[in-house]
Amino acid sequence: MNISDKQKQILALLADGEFHSGTGLAVALGISRSAVWKQLNGLAELGLQHSAVSGKGYRLERSLELLLAAKINAVISDQAGALISSLEIHDQIDSTNRYLVERSQNNGLSGSVCFAEYQTAGKGRRGRQWVSPYGCNIYLSILWRFQQGPAAISGLSLAIGVAVIRALKQHQVTDIGLKWPNDIYSQGKKLGGILVEVSGETDGPCSAVIGLGLNLFLPEAEAQGITQAWTDLTKITGQKRLYRNKLAGTLLNHLLPVIAEYESAGIQAYLDEWRDYDCLSGQSATLFVGQQQFEGIVRGIDDNGMLLIERPDGNVQTFASGEVSFNGSAAQ
Repeated sequence: MNISDKQKQILALLADGEFHSGTGLAVALGISRSAVWKQLNGLAELGLQHSAVSGKGYRLERSLELLLAAKINAVISDQAGALISSLEIHDQIDSTNRYLVERSQNNGLSGSVCFAEYQTAGKGRRGRQWVSPYGCNIYLSILWRFQQGPAAISGLSLAIGVAVIRALKQHQVTDIGLKWPNDIYSQGKKLGGILVEVSGETDGPCSAVIGLGLNLFLPEAEAQGITQAWTDLTKITGQKRLYRNKLAGTLLNHLLPVIAEYESAGIQAYLDEWRDYDCLSGQSATLFVGQQQFEGIVRGIDDNGMLLIERPDGNVQTFASGEVSFNGSAAQ
């Protein structure tokens, strides 16, 4: 589903969540009223529902705050701003991560930042799709080039998780935690996910694309395909209006310094804080590694950021990767 220029214009007019008459929209866009109606019906495919009331006109079921570079830049600190080489906002893209992975292979600069309003093929972990309705959430990727090999940045996704929690806390979002290795959780439900894709030499320079998907408002209709418990910031905070541009800027303020300093600071700088936010520790869980599964009690992470599981026989095993489930279903 592609968003047309006319639909973009309609969205800009309807973003306030108020009623707008069909005639007014038609005049503003220079198209017929029936063309307005047709364009609006297409928006439902993007996850945007609208209502039409005779005598009042059309309105979106909830107001939208579309991303604007000027509003994001107004929030960005000098420290984070100095680390950004470019900031792009796409109306629509297949995946912000895939886009920057491609850029990294074509000499894209370290510090490239990419947001999208809508992803047609958002990437979750292990090839799963990340549900990405238009204008509702944060879909963000950052390209960074590291001088040492991939081993030097192992555990980066844990540090990224800490940075995301810091940003959310700055927006008075509480009752949030981290689920090893890449998920942001609240009350046992997934709020966001991190996807780090690394390419390059084993012992030479490498590049990483760090992706973050964070649910601000996920329409129920869009979320039907999600196979695990999920939540969004609207549910957690009870606030209808969330400031996407402000949050986008705050996220960059916390993410970029963590990424830039990671090669020198390493996972050690974030271990204690990560452990404070660990929402799996002490829970009985199943770890899926390929076709194998391991039952046991999660005992946190070791000093390299690896997962510790106490097996039924009392031995504690260490795992570098895998999918943890504490509700009987494999995680997204």
